[in-house]
Amino acid sequence: MVKLDMSVVQERISYEELEELISWINHIHGFDFSGYSRASLKRRVTRIMDIYGLDLFDLKGMLVNDHLFFEEFVVQITVNVTEMFRDPSFFRLVREKVIPYLTSFPRVKVWNAGCSTGEELYSFAILLKLEGLLERSFLYGTDINPRVLEKAKAGVYPLSNMKKYSENYLNTGYSGSLVDFYVAQYDAAAISNELKKNTLFSVHNLVSDRVFNEFQVVSCRNVLIYFNTDLQKRVLQLFYDSLCPFGFLCLGAKESLRAFDMTGRFRIVDKFENLYQKIG
Repeated sequence: MVKLDMSVVQERISYEELEELISWINHIHGFDFSGYSRASLKRRVTRIMDIYGLDLFDLKGMLVNDHLFFEEFVVQITVNVTEMFRDPSFFRLVREKVIPYLTSFPRVKVWNAGCSTGEELYSFAILLKLEGLLERSFLYGTDINPRVLEKAKAGVYPLSNMKKYSENYLNTGYSGSLVDFYVAQYDAAAISNELKKNTLFSVHNLVSDRVFNEFQVVSCRNVLIYFNTDLQKRVLQLFYDSLCPFGFLCLGAKESLRAFDMTGRFRIVDKFENLYQKIG
């Protein structure tokens, strides 16, 4: 795909036209982007239009007549940035503060919302394996984007990425090697079947879909920052309803509950890693 020099991008769509496009996509495809940050959404739509040389009329035509283009549109609009053991300090905290709590449960369920291509969910699986909890755990990964979920289900990643992932893993404080959890196949790394058998990936839209289970851990890191305030409130309520009593909510480094009235509902476990525990 052609790389775009953002310094020369011209405005191809106004905010009024963006609202029209949001409504139109929801009507035609059932994808509701109305709660997304308008500034972020506008930048991404503009980028797509610039790459393909489209005006609003042509963009609509492509979205309704070309299914593959619509899939690519969703890929470009939704943010898919992830890696294994991203932010090692977060996983150290989970090991210290969350794992002792999970050991008291006969069954452990983890939901990674906005899981993208699955690296974070497999990181949780490795952590649970190392702590002797994987056999009684089940991990759900969900995303709005079906294309990235196919990659997550396959669990096959570029072998070149494993150097960075291995550094992250070692920085969590665990001994051994990340190579114990994947099989090298030429230039690819395949996650071990032992980790994959306890995972399930499925499409779930945080904007419109409801609670589908009760979890000890809900992790949704660096997703809420792309939503407006109203949608953030709705999604946080969804997570609250999805957690069992005293379950843990994991948010990203730039996200927190401080802007919302969650008094009596969550306690702060760590304000820097934005780890919370349901108490109400």
